Amino acid sequence: MAMAAPTHLLHPMHSLTSPLKSQNNHPKLKSSSSSTSIITCKLRAAVVGGGPAGSSAAEALAASGIETFLFERNRPCTAKPCGGAIPLCMLDEFSIPAHLIDRRVTKMKIISPSNLSVDFGKTLQSHEFIPMLRREVLDDFLRRRAASQGATLIQGLVTNVEVPLMSSSPYIVHYNMNNVQKSVAVDVVIGADGANSKVAKSIKAGDYTCAIAFQERIKLPDDRMSYYEDLAEMYVGSDVSPDFYAWVFPKYDHVAVGTGTVCSKKDLKLFQRGVRERARSKIQGGRVIKVEAHPIPEHPRPIRVRGRVALVGDAAGYVTKCSGEGIYFAAKSGRMCGEAIVNASEGGERMINEEDLKREYLKKWDEKYLTTFRFLDLLQRVFYGSNGAREALVELCGNEYVQKMTFDSYLYKKLATGNPWEDVKMVMNTIGSLVRCEIIARGTQNLDSRALPQL
Repeated sequence: MAMAAPTHLLHPMHSLTSPLKSQNNHPKLKSSSSSTSIITCKLRAAVVGGGPAGSSAAEALAASGIETFLFERNRPCTAKPCGGAIPLCMLDEFSIPAHLIDRRVTKMKIISPSNLSVDFGKTLQSHEFIPMLRREVLDDFLRRRAASQGATLIQGLVTNVEVPLMSSSPYIVHYNMNNVQKSVAVDVVIGADGANSKVAKSIKAGDYTCAIAFQERIKLPDDRMSYYEDLAEMYVGSDVSPDFYAWVFPKYDHVAVGTGTVCSKKDLKLFQRGVRERARSKIQGGRVIKVEAHPIPEHPRPIRVRGRVALVGDAAGYVTKCSGEGIYFAAKSGRMCGEAIVNASEGGERMINEEDLKREYLKKWDEKYLTTFRFLDLLQRVFYGSNGAREALVELCGNEYVQKMTFDSYLYKKLATGNPWEDVKMVMNTIGSLVRCEIIARGTQNLDSRALPQL
């Protein structure tokens, strides 16, 4: 992809035979007796990763006049394995056009280890649904929109981010574009490059536990695809995942069938066979058209801001436990980070620092979402630990009050206002279901173990 190089783009790495003088003599900085650096032209930003997080960050920066470079490796044949469900509020909040929606899911079935099936969606209003999209379609749209706001889209693989020795010097982003090594100097970097983030490694942001998601896209015969017209399925059980759930989600002309796990990654294909077996009667005759696998973070990184570098989306670890939701939180974190940089730099007129990013981005993010992430972490610990607990989860999902509270919170990303008496009943029912289902599960296991010697 041929692009006109702005004057501040550095030459390819092979021509940089001497130390980077521009790194020690930033052309944009002036001496100042105050603690705040004054810059002679607009702030420059690099956003590494062109998914929902990176594109939303780049759009917020570019729309405010900050010179922005959005890096995305050119990989048209691959996409992150993702169920593709987004909350309804995201359509308006991020101006997602209706034509990007593959399916409008109004029915959700949750199937327990014993194949007890519960319809989860009875409380949805006539205008409410779960939008289902393909990530490659959504991501492309968001990248193009960021470019339309003025972001420079660079289709290249970022290989390293060089951290400056002096706080006033630029970061150097090294990347490979059309098999040529190139570099660009910037004032601030946003890492939106996923679980294996090179940006995170460059600032020594620490490691985190990752799940592995595995997904097959299966094209079904028309009569079987009609079953999934507006229906999504979730399966729980040790046969499909020891610590998560499996899914069959409808797309444009196929279904996404997948699962994930943290604690037993070596058995991932075994769990995938498990979900295919559980859904066999409904996906029989289907043809696999794509296979995908990818790491999914299980909790935030130890460090999400260091210097003038901030992490967003999967790179920061913003994927919820229990539900595995990440698209909305990726886009939201990217936008919040971009807006934080705009505010802290006064529209790109002053240099920012680590404290600015922590105050304007990290603190606000944690205040808004940290409690939600912790609560869903607790739910996963409670309900995904055994088949008895999973049976209890499915049993509880049959309660319409539980469904209403769940969908009100999920669809609109706001704390649902409940009825205090119903909340007490829900807690008591939860405890009762957990105790009852655990006893039944243990009894079943004991019967199975006694029967084994006779087989």
